[in-house]
Amino acid sequence: MKIITLCGSLKFKKEMMEIAEKMALKGNCVLTPVYPVLKNYEITTEQLKKLKEEHLKKVELADAILVVNVDNYIGNSTHLEIKYAEKLGKEILYYTNLMV
Repeated sequence: MKIITLCGSLKFKKEMMEIAEKMALKGNCVLTPVYPVLKNYEITTEQLKKLKEEHLKKVELADAILVVNVDNYIGNSTHLEIKYAEKLGKEILYYTNLMV
């Protein structure tokens, strides 16, 4: 069993949750970002900072990260997560779903 942290744009929450489920069904422990789901709840700058720090901690805990690349889009935050994982010597896997 590997511990895998999903990294990718929150624009693709549906795709990321599908991938997380598939990876878990294969016997992996999958760590995902926290997705905003609360209605009428405003996240403060400090809370957003804590969520980013928490996600980097998930990268630290993981054996690998899985970068979810939908429509050939990897945003700035995901690029930073990739660089952080590289610095830590983590395995970096990619899931690509290109819409043609």
